[in-house]
Amino acid sequence: MTLQELMPLIIVGIIIIALAVLFTFIPVMLWISALAAGVKISIFSLVGMRLRRVTPARVINPLIKAHKAGLDINTNQLESHYLAGGNVDRVVNALIAAHRANIELTFERCAAIDLAGRDVLEAVQMSVNPKVIETPFIAGVAMDGIEVKAKARITVRANIDRLVGGAGEDTIIARVGEGIVSTIGSSENHNKVLENPDSISKNVLGKGLDAGTAFEILSIDIADIDIGKNIGAILQTDQAEADKNIAQAKAEERRAMAIAQEQEMRARVQEMQAKVVEAEAEVPQALAEALRSGKMGVMDYMNYQNIDADTDMRKTLGTTGETDDEDNGK
Repeated sequence: MTLQELMPLIIVGIIIIALAVLFTFIPVMLWISALAAGVKISIFSLVGMRLRRVTPARVINPLIKAHKAGLDINTNQLESHYLAGGNVDRVVNALIAAHRANIELTFERCAAIDLAGRDVLEAVQMSVNPKVIETPFIAGVAMDGIEVKAKARITVRANIDRLVGGAGEDTIIARVGEGIVSTIGSSENHNKVLENPDSISKNVLGKGLDAGTAFEILSIDIADIDIGKNIGAILQTDQAEADKNIAQAKAEERRAMAIAQEQEMRARVQEMQAKVVEAEAEVPQALAEALRSGKMGVMDYMNYQNIDADTDMRKTLGTTGETDDEDNGK
């Protein structure tokens, strides 16, 4: 085939490629859908969204939905929220739900709630249909020392005005738990708590625990209540055990002091015995010195020997008599 014969085919191919690129870059079908839904938007606005790196379907489809619901929202609002990183479709759904439920909610507040990281659609749904939050078992100790465990169900409704900056469910559970513990702890007897569990809910509900939170507490109901440990008895047992350990430690200290004193006395006795032995060892030397110096005569020495022998004899007789008495007793 010659070039002239191929030219029509080349022109058709170029036209097809140009149309494909055109329809890919310019969302013509989306523009037609918007016109069919009554949303007035120019084709150049869609091209501008492409240039601003905005997916046109993410803006036009929610805009069609809002227009059909009777909401006054323009393209610039949705596009700016999309560029800020928000979820345009969820914001529009929340506005439609609020409009149907006669809840006053502006686009600016709805967008702020969405950008704050909260699910604005769920918040609107919770405003219409309250949510029930169930706490775990919360233990408190009455004045008589008995532990009481209670589980509560908290019915809350979302407060649209406090969704931005308001505390979440964890704060509600913590505050209700604190109120339950305080109410149980102020009861003189655990039986009163068991007989009137509604006193807990009334006391806790009257404290205004939803202040500063994103919710409004509608009711607090005690779902279950149970008896725990006898904390008073356990504390007394632990105190008695501690007192016993202290007494044992003091007794051991006194025993150690007595043993030390006994050992000290034995050391002193041994020291005195050593001194006696040393003194007795000096007696013969003193006698010899007295004889040499003439201070003691021979007869005096003989009398000393007799007295010493008589003393030894008496000691021997005394020891023998004690031994015989012991043998006779046996």
